[in-house]
Amino acid sequence: MTFEELKVNEAGLVPVIVQSADDHTVLMQAWMNKQAFEDTLTSGLMHYYSRSRKAQWLKGETSGHFQKVREIYADCDKDCLLALVEQTGAACHTGSYSCFFQKIV
Repeated sequence: MTFEELKVNEAGLVPVIVQSADDHTVLMQAWMNKQAFEDTLTSGLMHYYSRSRKAQWLKGETSGHFQKVREIYADCDKDCLLALVEQTGAACHTGSYSCFFQKIV
């Protein structure tokens, strides 16, 4: 599947849910633009687009907490991606393994 086949938002981004391929923990949610999508497929490591910094980034480039791609899926509407990864270290910038650690209910 190419990036052009995906339904992107008005900013040209598609959300991606990132899940551990080993234990299926949901690690994080991020965004991809076309370049991040293509760099991910080419390198085998997860690349994202930061909406706040308005720049692409390689997960783990500064922290060493890389995400190696195992599989990537598009949902039925082709407007969201699911990435199964091998997570090195923490996925969250807070140091937590997953970004989803703040229980509400």
